[in-house]
Amino acid sequence: MKILVSGAGVAGLASAINLGTRGHDVTVVEYGRDLRFSGSPIDIRGDALGIADRMGLLTTIRAQRIDTTELAQFVDADGRPVAAAPIEEASDSPDDVEIAREDLMRTIADAVPDPDVIRFGDSVEELTDDGDGVDVRFRSGRTDRYDLVIGADGMHSAVRRLVFGPERDYVKHLGVYIAYADLPGEGSRPDRVSTLYNVPGRMAGVIRFKDRALAAFMFRSDWLDYDHHDLVAQKKLLADAFTDVTSWRVPELLDAALADPALFFDSASQIHMPSWHRGRVALVGDAAHCAAFLSGRGTSLALTGAWFLAEELDRAGGDHTVAFERYEARQRPYATFAQESIGKGRETLIPATWEDIEARNERLRLGS
Repeated sequence: MKILVSGAGVAGLASAINLGTRGHDVTVVEYGRDLRFSGSPIDIRGDALGIADRMGLLTTIRAQRIDTTELAQFVDADGRPVAAAPIEEASDSPDDVEIAREDLMRTIADAVPDPDVIRFGDSVEELTDDGDGVDVRFRSGRTDRYDLVIGADGMHSAVRRLVFGPERDYVKHLGVYIAYADLPGEGSRPDRVSTLYNVPGRMAGVIRFKDRALAAFMFRSDWLDYDHHDLVAQKKLLADAFTDVTSWRVPELLDAALADPALFFDSASQIHMPSWHRGRVALVGDAAHCAAFLSGRGTSLALTGAWFLAEELDRAGGDHTVAFERYEARQRPYATFAQESIGKGRETLIPATWEDIEARNERLRLGS
């Protein structure tokens, strides 16, 4: 079949691999001008490890394994350690694999059967499903017709909006925003210790891994209305949240973030939908069931979902109605578990008051 995949993140590239290797004619369209390599390290857990193995990726992934959680600590305003980061709260088992986002993206991108199928700098503008196929008009003005369309375009999915309705109908905000920015030259420290500093309702830190470092920010907030493609607006929101924090290294880290042209900024939110498919369109990854970074399972869900969808299309002989139902039945338990696994993440990382910060530190000191 001729299949369009919207989005070239983990879910989109994994879909391109799994569908392409099964003989489908796949096109991937990506809003950005390139793959997004920047961002914090990510985890691959549970059954997603088996899926990565079946995709032929696991050996390469394990060879690039890192362990940032084993080298992380909370510090006070003078930079003195006050508590170790809770490793047991960050992992499911010793088999979990943590990997730099850039390494995982390159590994998956290299496995796409034909890299020329990825079309950058374009996005889906209009979809018309007439039952026999889907006519697509792109932002570039190009038009084409496909047998199936797969929305793998993240929490702010354009495909979901066009087919299922506005994002606000499905989003559950968890009251947290997060930002990451590159810190050039900071990653050369030999100890590679990641440091996290709190004031009430906010956290700033330096995340070190391999030879790189990121400035990391989290803050509590109600839902903020802004254009998620507007970098200037995102930087202003970040600056407003931390502009009055002058302790530790916060001003220095904030300056670095505001200077980074590839700053990542988004909410910790979940997507809850009664169904992930309609007609000849289906959603995978965060577009269908974003669990939020607090769960640490988004990448694993992207891998399992992309595999199940392609496998069920194969088993159903191309009958998308049957395949989509079976895909959702297999993936739904994983998504539900992940969305229910955010646990104490917010209270641990960004306590609301000075008393909560001290109680967190004391709990972690006793636990260690």
